[in-house]
Amino acid sequence: MKKDIPIKPVEDVIVAVLPREDAIEGDNWEVYVINLKETPITNVLISSRGYGTLNGKEIKTSVLRHFFEEVAGESYHMVEHIQPEVFPLNNEYWISFTYEDFLFDKRYTFVSESIAEKHLTRIPLMDRKGVMIR
Repeated sequence: MKKDIPIKPVEDVIVAVLPREDAIEGDNWEVYVINLKETPITNVLISSRGYGTLNGKEIKTSVLRHFFEEVAGESYHMVEHIQPEVFPLNNEYWISFTYEDFLFDKRYTFVSESIAEKHLTRIPLMDRKGVMIR
């Protein structure tokens, strides 16, 4: 039964969107998964999609899936490139991973227009500015 399944909250895993360091006028952005834990997370599966309303039309992007065998402790891994054209949409990253023999799962959603220069903050471990969700 559902009530018998233990659910632990995801801690110390961040999704961040950062402008590329070599980008011209912030045109190219990248999405990263950041592991703040001291030990690795494994079997990291990330599904990404965009959805919302743009100019009165309902829009859904393709679902992209990414898999990484491991994201080392206190490190990060680039997930995908993201174009500013999808920033007016909700951009969702659903992450599942194994840590200490337990399967964790969390949905990170950057709401419409939240990926913007005015929301940039210092990203842990990267010493760069971006937008993040813990």
